[in-house]
Amino acid sequence: MDEIQVFPATAERWADLEQLFGKTGASAGCWCMWWRLPRAEFKARRGDGNRETLRGLVEAGAEPGVLAYYNGQAIGWCSIGPRQHYAALESSRILKRVDDRPVWSIVCFFVHRRQRRKGVALHLLRGALAYAVSHGAQIVEAYPLDLQTPRLDGKQMGNFSGYMGLSPIFRELGFQEVARASDTQIIMRWSVPTD
Repeated sequence: MDEIQVFPATAERWADLEQLFGKTGASAGCWCMWWRLPRAEFKARRGDGNRETLRGLVEAGAEPGVLAYYNGQAIGWCSIGPRQHYAALESSRILKRVDDRPVWSIVCFFVHRRQRRKGVALHLLRGALAYAVSHGAQIVEAYPLDLQTPRLDGKQMGNFSGYMGLSPIFRELGFQEVARASDTQIIMRWSVPTD
């Protein structure tokens, strides 16, 4: 699928994002707000409220992620932005800050069910990195499941269990483990090359 192109989620692309997420908002009315909103606010807005919150971000020019396209159709999404834009991430006890360096965070992938297992997430990750660098990011952080841990070795991931990504694609692009959130989830970083 070399013809995949990745673009920022702009107001002009809102209809594509809405179609990709469908009536369920990608997952049970989430609309990729799980990490952006404090938990109580997320629950209160679940469904249409979360959709309108995401739409408001896009229409205000925030570009809260990138979209992957194949043959003119949006087939995948990756949420990326400065870590401080993710209120629930900032207050997480498990995924707490490693240090005080400014980082951009990748918190979610969503790939249309008919396009899964075709390398779309890797294209999204490349596009997300390029987008972050073009906006001045020096460090990009991610929180994937570590498939090399004994508990997950050889296991099949369910539809949404790997929504924060799976470690192999991050390792492929040069991300390094910097901390462990749990026995199955790691915190990884990629830094802009200094050559």
